[in-house]
Amino acid sequence: MALPIVAANSPIRVQLEADKTYHWCRCGRSRSQPFCDGSHHGTGITPLAFTAKETGEAWLCRCKQTHNAPHCDGTHKRVPDEAVGKEFTL
Repeated sequence: MALPIVAANSPIRVQLEADKTYHWCRCGRSRSQPFCDGSHHGTGITPLAFTAKETGEAWLCRCKQTHNAPHCDGTHKRVPDEAVGKEFTL
């Protein structure tokens, strides 16, 4: 199985709709970050399906190291800038 690619060293603010299901990219290869576009095929990494509990803003992880997926937990602060665009794990 491949390691996730760090898509960015910061979270992204998104607008979510209550009761809508989203697919968060876990592999880091999607060009539609932070959401899945199918680029994970062949990596052994699958997206995380989640349903928004309420309508509003959310900060979603793009470093792929969060312990609160799909939400940012600040772990990106420990990811070196050199890791962006590369396979990486803490």
